[in-house]
Amino acid sequence: MGSLSPVHWLIVIGVVVLLFGAKKLPDMARAVGQSARVLKGEMRGLREDDRAAGTPPRDGGGTAT
Repeated sequence: MGSLSPVHWLIVIGVVVLLFGAKKLPDMARAVGQSARVLKGEMRGLREDDRAAGTPPRDGGGTAT
């Protein structure tokens, strides 16, 4: 009951196209992808900073000493 059927997905996609217009959708998708790449790069930088400082990673997988 919690999952969406294919008909529901078509309705959601149709509403998104009506709200934002077909011309803006590729630009929006490109912006989301670019933001995801920036976030991924920042997270990688944080991990490298932690390794350089000798602190345990922040992912919750290790134990702090």
